[in-house]
Amino acid sequence: MDEEGRVMLADDVPKESSFEGRLQLKNFMFAGASQDASLPGPRRSQRISTPQSAASSQRPVSTTSGSPSKSKKRKARTETSEADSDGAPGRKPGGSSKSTPSTPSPPPKKRSRPSSSSYAPPSAYAHLPPLPDALAPDLLVLTIGLNPGLQTSRTGHAYAHPSNRYWKLLCSSGITPVPCRPAEDRTLPARFAVGHTNLVARPSRTGAELRRAEMDAGVAVLDAKCRRWRPEVACVVGKSVWESVFRVRHGRALARGEFRYGWQEGERMGAVRAGEKWEGEEDQGPWEGSRVFVATSTSGLAATVRPEEKERIWKILGDWCVKRRKEREEAAKSASVMEEEA
Repeated sequence: MDEEGRVMLADDVPKESSFEGRLQLKNFMFAGASQDASLPGPRRSQRISTPQSAASSQRPVSTTSGSPSKSKKRKARTETSEADSDGAPGRKPGGSSKSTPSTPSPPPKKRSRPSSSSYAPPSAYAHLPPLPDALAPDLLVLTIGLNPGLQTSRTGHAYAHPSNRYWKLLCSSGITPVPCRPAEDRTLPARFAVGHTNLVARPSRTGAELRRAEMDAGVAVLDAKCRRWRPEVACVVGKSVWESVFRVRHGRALARGEFRYGWQEGERMGAVRAGEKWEGEEDQGPWEGSRVFVATSTSGLAATVRPEEKERIWKILGDWCVKRRKEREEAAKSASVMEEEA
């Protein structure tokens, strides 16, 4: 009986505490290799339970020198799939191909664009009309360009492209006392004693589309024009034009450091010696030839010389023009007075 007088049965007698219960921990304990295979054992990693020697024998032998990691395999597989989607050889459209990590596909080659600066034969722009020269006797300045551009040839007026600074430089330098437009190019000889011509007559998109032989052949034509019209100054517009003239006249190219803009001392174009005659040309007697002034290119593509430097170089010729124009006007007045007195 207990303290309260109740009768205690055998089953009600408290037992000694123990780990025995519904869940037996021994069922979850690892018993080693001798454990019965029929009993459920703990779940172990196959990599840990398998001996290292046995695991290495079960691994597939790689034919390559080193086995790439999973990240490298995944990267190579991605590169291969991207290359195949771009049309790389080795995969048919809509099909699948195995990745080859050891030989990744090369990047696709860039398509070469046709260069606009390569040579273009005369037939390329044969549909465009030639540009007429603006020539007359007793010119102060005859400007000599490389060749007409496409816009110039289409309009039929010299230096017609909006980006060309020819007309702006003529006015800012003083060669023309007032601003002029391309449409007025043929009026310049009569108004201001300024003419224009080109080294090569045929048009092109850029000067690089011309061959050196074409440019050299144009030098003799320039000399003939200077002999006939006899301008006081032959203004060569651009370094490349003067390089051709110098190469033909001296039989060699300009040496390094020999080129300079401005007046070319000792150089004359179209000179005629005493007794010298040219076939098909009128005999006008001997002549010392036109002085040569090399100015910068006026093309919008020519960016090697700063705009302020171009202004400075052209201003040298412009100041000479202003001075010579006044001298001519004074000489004309004096001649008129003498005629009246006579």
